[in-house]
Amino acid sequence: MITHWDIALPTVNVHYSKAGRDEFRYIWNVQDRIYKGGMLPGGGAMDNGVLFPDDEFFMEFSWWSNKGGRNHCISITPKWPNTNIYLDADGNIDMRKESGTDADRLKECQWDLAKP
Repeated sequence: MITHWDIALPTVNVHYSKAGRDEFRYIWNVQDRIYKGGMLPGGGAMDNGVLFPDDEFFMEFSWWSNKGGRNHCISITPKWPNTNIYLDADGNIDMRKESGTDADRLKECQWDLAKP
């Protein structure tokens, strides 16, 4: 059931390039609300923040390939209505200005030591 509050929550969308080569596993941690999933090339993941975050609010997204390579983790400060994060074919955050990534909403993870 969708409520008015669900629609009002800020949403974070992670978009994985269609040119990607690997499936990525991920973990969302939104103020200790944790779930896991997977992303195929051309796919993505999303989660919601909270309507009125306090000073202790946090949102982190971690992702990795089971084939090796480095683990990634970012801390996100969602903006309303949407925050977008674009991953390139290697699974790195596309930080080019024209990519559409809301880089000003991202920082290094505070709880996980993997680098973005």
